[in-house]
This record gives sequence, structure tokens and C-alpha cells, in this order.
Amino acid sequence: MFTLMVVVFVLGYTAIALEHPLKIDKAASALLIGVITWVLYVFGGVDILSTGVSRAWNEYVAINPSADSHEGMLDFIVHHEVLHHLSEISAILFFLLGAMTIVEIIDQHQGFKIITDKIKTTNRVKLLWVLSFLTFFMSAALDNLTTTIVMVALIRKLISAKENRWFFASMVVLAANAGGAWSPIGDVTTIMLWIGGQVTTLKIVTGVFLPSLFTMIVPLIIVSFSMKGIIKRPTDVNGDEKEYTTHKERVFILCLGVSALLFVPVFKTITHLPPYLGMLFGLGTMWVVTEIMHKNKTHEDKRKLTVIGVLKKVDVPTVFFFLGILSAVSSLQSAGHLDILARYMDENIHNIYIINLIIGILSSVVDNVPLVAGAMGMYSIEGAGAVGYLSNFVQDGLFWEFLAYCAGTGGSILIIGSAAGVAAMGMEKIDFIWYLKKISLLALAGYLAGAGVYYLEAVLLH
Repeated sequence: MFTLMVVVFVLGYTAIALEHPLKIDKAASALLIGVITWVLYVFGGVDILSTGVSRAWNEYVAINPSADSHEGMLDFIVHHEVLHHLSEISAILFFLLGAMTIVEIIDQHQGFKIITDKIKTTNRVKLLWVLSFLTFFMSAALDNLTTTIVMVALIRKLISAKENRWFFASMVVLAANAGGAWSPIGDVTTIMLWIGGQVTTLKIVTGVFLPSLFTMIVPLIIVSFSMKGIIKRPTDVNGDEKEYTTHKERVFILCLGVSALLFVPVFKTITHLPPYLGMLFGLGTMWVVTEIMHKNKTHEDKRKLTVIGVLKKVDVPTVFFFLGILSAVSSLQSAGHLDILARYMDENIHNIYIINLIIGILSSVVDNVPLVAGAMGMYSIEGAGAVGYLSNFVQDGLFWEFLAYCAGTGGSILIIGSAAGVAAMGMEKIDFIWYLKKISLLALAGYLAGAGVYYLEAVLLH
């Protein structure tokens, strides 16, 4: 069963990677492997735990010696491990659900139009730099997936030629992933590390900002030498769309929504409560405000603008995907697979920079969420007194910071390597091979440049 769990996980991953050819949504595959791996773990639990490879089981028995029996092993899996991992997964999912809903509220109120209407230039190079920097900082404040969706929608209004849109959308993906890597709320993987306690807000911002900036700027500099001319805008911008909100309402909702998102780290610092509660507080506040704001509007307008209507547009399949994949990874973590992998990498590589670079490159092939979840399961947070190699694994240690960078930006190397890339691919029907030829080397150059900057920072400052 121990080996079969890995086989099921790999097959499920293959189905996720081949989502478009198979025409099966990745959320369905993720949910199946999330359940099947736990079922296999239960059926083979006694044999698996008896091998002693599970660190979680060894720690549990050390505290509860009487549990070392057939019944105790099953009880450990069903009542301890499942509930333990469910609490961690739920915290991430509720955080994401709250954040996605707040962003949808802003979008439904056309709040992002305040930003997009300010962009007037048609110069290709200038427009590329403007959009990239706008994406970089929006992604840090919101998240890379939502920012990509907003920016691709903007690009459609600014650029008419399909291949130009593909190129700009692809560069937006690079900027969105770079911007999300240095913010505790900018990328799912950084959120996971932040919620898990591996990194803190101030340290992740100061430690990863400069490498992330170089990840975006290096590809921009390279393409700026060859890019010339102006962008032709679409003749029909579809300006007849009914506007349900006034300018003042858009500005107010944009400011309120961004403030709610930015308040989350403050909430955690002040109360020491989990970040998802801060996010739900922001959502609850916006829910009350929008209900009051639109109470006198017609039923049709109110239905579109209040949270009840907005919830129908939230990307629920993405939430199910994370639920399934995190459940599958947690089963491998509990059974001991990840401990074996960690020992192998330590014994054969034993270099935190190379390990993280490998994780980042792998994240361009498979989703970075399970890779980070796996790393979190493979390595524990060491105490403040750790010395030598283990000092890299303390809170805000070099390993965790560099992991946030690599996992957040490495996915840009392939279009399917990040949620932002998949979103852009779906919206603009970007061809995988085209991206591989035109963008992958640019993304790799930026990724390695940022990694080099982080290494220099680590050598000079530590």
C-alpha cells in the first residue's frame, strides 16, 4: 500500500498535467487522489506505520506509548492525522475563499476600472513596462491569479493583434508570479508558508522583494532591446456595457476591498489569531457595507452587486483543487513518504540553494502548491537555538525564504506551471509550444537572476 499510494499520486498528477487533452478538470483528479491516498493509507496503515518511516507516528507514540497497537494505529490515522491535516487545509481554503470573494466584489463593482482607465500609451516597450510593474505590485496586494485575470482582461481592451496579446499576457504571468512571491498574501504558496509559521510578514517582504524584482526586470530588459513600434488598439472596445455603479461607488469599493486584504497581516499581528479569521472579518465587513449601499436599488442591480450574487462567480473548482491536492500531500506526509524524500535530498544534495532551485524548476512542470506542501512536510521548523545546517530551517530561515521565491517564480518557466499561467492560457488560448519557444527562456533567465540576487543577499547579510 505504501508504494501504491505513490503510484496513485503520480497517476493523479499526470491527469492534472494533461487536463486539457483529457478534457477532465484538474479539480476532479485532485479530489480523487486526495481521497484514494487516504483510503490506501488506512487499509495498509498497520504495515506502513510498523516500518517506522513516519515521523508523525514516531512522535505520537513517544507521547502516547500505549497507542502502539493495531487499534492505536488506526485511531492515529482516522482520528488524529485526518483531523490534524483537515484543520491546516481548512485554514488555507477559508482564507482563499474569503480573498477570492472580496476580489470578485471589487471586480463586480468595476473597481479595477479606476486603474485600467489611466493607461493611455500605445508604445509597445513603455506599455509592457507599465503593465508589468502594475501587475507586480497588484499581485503583492491581491494575489497572482486574480491580478492575471484582471490584467488579461485589460490587455484585451488595449491590444488587438492575437500574438501581441499572447506576448503581453505571458509577460503579465511572469510579473504576477514575481509579485506574489514576496508578499504574504500574494501567492498561495507564500500564504501556506505564512500561515504555517515558516515565514513572517516583514522578513518575507524584505528578504524576497529584490530577487523577485530582478526576476521581472531581467526578462523586460532583454525584450526591450528587440521590441519596437506601437500597439494597435481594438476598434470596438464594447463601451455599451451597462454600468451598475457610480464612479464614487467604484472608488469606495476598491479602497475598502484593498484595505480589507491589507488588513489581514495587521489582524494576525495584533490578535495572534489565524489569518483566515482576518480575511473573513474583511469579507463580513464588505458584505454588510454592500447590502446597505445597494438597499434602494432595483432587484436586478442589487442581485448583481451584493455578495449573494457575487458568490456565484467565485472560482469554486479552484478551491476543490487545492482541497484535493493538499489532502493527497498530507497523506504522503503522514505515512512517511516525504520524510524519505527529505532524507534522500539531505544525504545526496545537502544544499538548501540547490534543493530549492530544483523545487522551483519542478513547479514549472507540476503545481507549486503540493511541492511547497511537501517541503513543509519534509522539513520541520527548528527552534531559535539551532546551529549549523539546521539554522536554515528556523522561522524566517534561508530555506523557507528561498523556497517562497523559487516555488513562486519557478512556475513561470512553463505556461502550465502556475495558476496565473493556466488562467492566462485559458482566457487567451495561448499555445503551450508557442510559450515554450517565446517565453520559457526569458522566464528561466529571470528565475536564475533572482536566485543569484538572493544568494548574494544571503552571503552578504548572514
